[in-house]
Amino acid sequence: MEPQLFIDHDLCIQCGACVDDCPFHIIALNPEYPELLPQRVHHCIHCQHCLAVCPTGALSIFGCDPNQSMPLPRSLPEPRQMTALIKGRRSVRHYRPEPLETEVIETMLRTAVNAPTGKNIRGCLFTVIENQATMAQLRRETLEGLRQAVIEKRLSEGLSYFRHVVSAWDNGRDIIFRDAPHLLIVSVPATNSTPDADIIITMSYFELLAASMGIGTLWNAMVKWAFSVIPDDMYARLGIPDDHIKGYAMLFGRPAVTYYRTVQRDSAAINRVRLDP
Repeated sequence: MEPQLFIDHDLCIQCGACVDDCPFHIIALNPEYPELLPQRVHHCIHCQHCLAVCPTGALSIFGCDPNQSMPLPRSLPEPRQMTALIKGRRSVRHYRPEPLETEVIETMLRTAVNAPTGKNIRGCLFTVIENQATMAQLRRETLEGLRQAVIEKRLSEGLSYFRHVVSAWDNGRDIIFRDAPHLLIVSVPATNSTPDADIIITMSYFELLAASMGIGTLWNAMVKWAFSVIPDDMYARLGIPDDHIKGYAMLFGRPAVTYYRTVQRDSAAINRVRLDP
């Protein structure tokens, strides 16, 4: 998308902040008000720094109304709140059965898409299961695929524990999906510059937002490992392109457990560097 720059001359104070903060120098004062430089506009990475840095809200790009942006810094949480959020988030393995509202999930995904990515490429695909019948079908297909792998003795030594997962399923326990009402998989085209990092960062943002909303999450490598031994291509069943790098699955929903305090594991391995001149 070509950037469309609009300047409200009544609000612009010609401070040049948008010019100075543009990472690829595609804006200049010409002579008083900011304008795009035609010879450099193709370098735009859609970061919207110019929109964010304008102190008076005089600048619009890509048709974005600055009045629709959240004001900073007053919208930000206090450091103590962020500390509690980071230290207080838990891996939730017990969920209430009722699904989240579609509007809540939509808000979470549209917020998480703001996570940083390599070269600011917005390439993440959010594959999400909201429908409970679909979630139940995924559970059944995954466990039956694992059962087939056990019967055919196709499990490697490292994945032999899936025999116990199948046995638990037969006894009414869902060890893989934890009876969570929803599942999220973030995938990225393999051609992206930093696909693995993009996936992890985006899912981390989703997780922290979920925790702030009282929604539980669980990073789940077991889903990815299970899909690797099932004869059917489960990623294709979920509509994820074959040329995408697939990340962890993340379970989420309303927790069926309450945590009342943060844990205490603040010991960090720190390498403080001071180079001699």
